[in-house]
Amino acid sequence: MTDLLSQISGPDSLKALDAGQLPLLAQEIRQKIIDVLAINGGHLASNLGIVELTIALHRVFHSPDDKFIFDVSHQSYPHKLLTGRQREFERIRQFKGLCGFCNPKESPHDHFYAGHAGTAFSLGLGVAKNRDMTGRKEHILPILGDASLTCGLTLEALNNVPKDLSRFIIVLNDNKMSISNNVGAMTHILSRFLNNPTSNKLYQEIENLLSKVPGYGTTLAKQSSRAIESLKNLVSTAPFFEQFNLAYVGPIDGHDIDKLIAVLSALKDTTQPVLLHVITVKGKGMESATQNPIPYHGCKPFDKVTGKFLPSPTKPTFPQIFGRHLLKMAETDPSIVAVTPAMPAGSCLDAFMDKFPERCLDVGIAEGHAVTFCGGIAYGKKMKVVCSIYATFLQRALDNLFHDVCLQELPVVFAIDRGGISGPDGSTHHGIYDISFLNAMPNMIICQPRNGHVLKELLSSAFDWGRPVAIRYPNKATEETDLPVHKRELGQAEVLAEGKHLALVALGHMCETAFAVRDLLREEGIEATIIDPVFVKPLDSELFCNLLHTHTHVATIEEHAQSGGLASIFNSFVIRNKFQHVHVLNFGIPDTFLEQGTNQELLAEIGLSPQAIVEQILQEFSSLKETSTEMVTL
Repeated sequence: MTDLLSQISGPDSLKALDAGQLPLLAQEIRQKIIDVLAINGGHLASNLGIVELTIALHRVFHSPDDKFIFDVSHQSYPHKLLTGRQREFERIRQFKGLCGFCNPKESPHDHFYAGHAGTAFSLGLGVAKNRDMTGRKEHILPILGDASLTCGLTLEALNNVPKDLSRFIIVLNDNKMSISNNVGAMTHILSRFLNNPTSNKLYQEIENLLSKVPGYGTTLAKQSSRAIESLKNLVSTAPFFEQFNLAYVGPIDGHDIDKLIAVLSALKDTTQPVLLHVITVKGKGMESATQNPIPYHGCKPFDKVTGKFLPSPTKPTFPQIFGRHLLKMAETDPSIVAVTPAMPAGSCLDAFMDKFPERCLDVGIAEGHAVTFCGGIAYGKKMKVVCSIYATFLQRALDNLFHDVCLQELPVVFAIDRGGISGPDGSTHHGIYDISFLNAMPNMIICQPRNGHVLKELLSSAFDWGRPVAIRYPNKATEETDLPVHKRELGQAEVLAEGKHLALVALGHMCETAFAVRDLLREEGIEATIIDPVFVKPLDSELFCNLLHTHTHVATIEEHAQSGGLASIFNSFVIRNKFQHVHVLNFGIPDTFLEQGTNQELLAEIGLSPQAIVEQILQEFSSLKETSTEMVTL
């Protein structure tokens, strides 16, 4: 075995290799990715599929002067390995390690933070405009997945491509997959007759037959060839893109390095914008990932020899409980419909989709459409509509939420997955901003369960409230009981523990943290009351007014940005109700972008561990310690 990868300190070292060494380098890159992700988890199948294409791009172009702009950038691992980040690669997606997406702070070869789909085309056009206005000459290469074509932002950019844009090459990496199977009419554009072996064989047979006509065969065959090309144009991909001022090239084999290099070299100095269509296999080089690209898209740790995933915690996660309970509800209520933007697997809707495909709908990477589509289904209020969406992706549908659901007073239930810190995925994926914009929406109800049982009760009750409802929850293991599922009263909080010195108002799963804080405070002689608000909009006014008459010190605890989250909502409540004697201390996510790491590491870094919370409470509320000491003395 060679060790070519260790010789690559950057794109210049790649260019120094012989062409015959490049397939071996591709094998080493794949093995490196498999070895590291078997331990760390991460985006596996997409990165295994783009290895040869990444090598060819760096062989032909000159990064970072030439700009590679990855859409989503979850497929940027080979790019990281080829741009001087090999030594750090073992710590990808780990605390203080490499980001699992492009990150400009890591390397000059990464030009934008990325993590959401559909941005590369627009960014590329903007960078090209900047280049032309400032007289530079570099190449701009947006690198898209085929699922980008289901994203509205990509189509908006497609509609604004200048005809005379030079040194601009869109690389369309077509692996016929996004996170789950691609859906929608746009996905079929890439697989028409032009690339169909049966059709091509038919065209050849027609030519051969006509060429045998005595005296006229050659002429007829030539005419037939022209007619066949016209027929191909009617059903091929090329004319679609050419309508948008793009020269279409392809499709070509995305695993043939020599061919990729030859085509990219030929396109290098083009004077018009080009779309290069490349066919790749998601998960190439690892059979289990090739055969099962969905679970190996964003995979957890696995055995690199067998490919089997390592055992998971025995407790169910919030998304698993959501998926099971929604299916149970749908089995007895035919009016329930679920919609998700390309996340049926992550949101645990697979079983629902298999059993009721007409009532569980994946609209592709189209978050704005998903929300507005739900509004349309909910029109007339005869259907019970659940929009299952990640908190970080709901940000992309803010206007749809306002204009097409809340303003219309439509009772769509938003099951907001990944509400909270999203650990290894980093800054682009933390779901820590949704309460702030949801709270600004009139008619919106916002709630968060502390465990799986409360989640089931909120989900069972939400349609009774007749308004838009957001139920947010994290992707973490939780408790689930077999207790009866009762209906929840709108806006009703719960007192989980009684105390007399301090009130801890903890949102959702942070109630676990509150109990740990309570135990530590008890060692200091301080008894804490714990309240689970359950609802942050509306707050339980009666309960909190009673609480603030008996507690002069309150701490709020949440895994959400303090600005706009529970902290802001609770502080506003205190001021509005003129509780001037109450001292409030807020614990949440500070006004900064969190990077990647385990949830525990990130919480500790920002002071949200139980010990850190207790230390700050004792420091800020020093009178509590004095009061408790006096009481003990008396």
